[in-house]
Amino acid sequence: MTKGNQKDILDLDLTAVPMQEFSELPEPESAAVLDQLKKATPARIGIGHVGPRYHTAAALRFQADQYAAADAVMAEVPEEVIQKLGFFEVRTKCKDKYDMLTRPDLGRSFDEEAKRTIAERCLHNPDVEIYVGDGLCSPAVEANVPDLYFAIRASLEYDGISVGTPFFVRYCRMNTAKTVAELLHPKVTCILLGERPGLLTAKSMSAYMAYNAGYHMRESDFNVVSNISAVGIPPVEAAAAIADMIRAMLKQKASGYSLVL
Repeated sequence: MTKGNQKDILDLDLTAVPMQEFSELPEPESAAVLDQLKKATPARIGIGHVGPRYHTAAALRFQADQYAAADAVMAEVPEEVIQKLGFFEVRTKCKDKYDMLTRPDLGRSFDEEAKRTIAERCLHNPDVEIYVGDGLCSPAVEANVPDLYFAIRASLEYDGISVGTPFFVRYCRMNTAKTVAELLHPKVTCILLGERPGLLTAKSMSAYMAYNAGYHMRESDFNVVSNISAVGIPPVEAAAAIADMIRAMLKQKASGYSLVL
């Protein structure tokens, strides 16, 4: 097990060591048991203390993870990442990240130009429409989408399920899915969205899916696969679960609480 030490304290990338390998207990009563526990969870166990306080390395690691989470919320997805994926980009009515955080209503809606772009550039009436949004965790796009999106698409197309045109939505909230569905009329709408980060990871993503989505639907009509990340559900594994859920939606013509899995 890698132990936090003076080198960790001075290292600028304090989040480089996984929490399962981070320990500040110099002489644990049972190193084997501690190692087993650390491998079973990324929770902050065995990080040590001096009296009522954390060790310096543990305290700095906690602060570094907090700052990484805050940075993930405010970061922008680089345009070159979207270009490399081969997606085109539209924006919600938000003008920046501050708008997105303070005006969630604007992050759920598009202006007429964005709607026209989606309608003109995307395939209409596919079995499945999959698109990507930055949400509250921009780094999740680059970290997960290259494996996640293309694995979902390949799995569905292997079974003859048509997949629509992918695109990226900047300053995006989950309920943009209702408008996208009204514009393109897919059977299933799926948005891959950056999720609010925490101390465990600043690169987490979720997939929200619904059958026959639109303005008429309720929140309970969505299904979700969450915690898609290197320390949660790995992107390729999540892709298999998402593809299976989409197949079930198409077969049962249902989603949300009505879907039987």
